[in-house]
This record gives sequence, C-alpha cells and structure tokens, in this order.
Amino acid sequence: QRKNPFSSDDRLASKPVHAHRGDPTYGRPPEGSQTEQRGKDAHSHVGKEVEELCLIIRSTGEVGKDGHVSVTFGQLFETYVTISNKVVGILLRARKHGLVHFEGEMLWQGKDDDVIITLL
Repeated sequence: QRKNPFSSDDRLASKPVHAHRGDPTYGRPPEGSQTEQRGKDAHSHVGKEVEELCLIIRSTGEVGKDGHVSVTFGQLFETYVTISNKVVGILLRARKHGLVHFEGEMLWQGKDDDVIITLL
C-alpha cells in the first residue's frame, strides 16, 4: 500500500520504510508499541526468575572452602522444577550474566545430575 499511487491512506505513507542493518532501530520494535512493552515485560519476568533461582541455590546449596555456595544440578532440578519448568533456560541466562558457573554447554536431567553449579 505504501507504494500504491492510487492509495489515499496518508497513515501508510507517513510510516518509515523498514530499517537496514547498521541502523540503531534495526531489529527493534517501534518505540511505544505494544510489542516493545511485551518485550520489556518478558525481560523483567526472566530477571525475576533468575533472582529466584539464585535464592534457591543459596538456600539449598552448601558453602564451599572458597566461600561460594554450590549445589548439584540434580538437587537444584528437583527443588526448582516445582516452581518452574524452565530450570535449564534460567540457568543458562544466569550464567550469561555471570551469576552462576557450571561446566558444559547444556545440562540434561539424569545425565548431568552430578554437575556442580556454583553461585558467584
């Protein structure tokens, strides 16, 4: 519709054409849109889940010689799965933000139950 010379709808003509790579708005929803607000809400929700995960690790884990609290993945999974079924995804997000440390790319229930997760 934006390119249709016979269209009399001014709303479409006033909208900017899609952003290109390198543009700061590329890949982002328009400011003030509902999409932007949903993204902000989701980011906030995940942040709260990461905080809750860290509190669970602190309460169920044991303090090691280095002063850091550690827990096995199996123990954490059994405790946290009653709260949320996204244990591994939240753990990966927490590691991305430097809040926890564990070996390996991904953790699998059963196979990685003995992997130690350390709260930083």
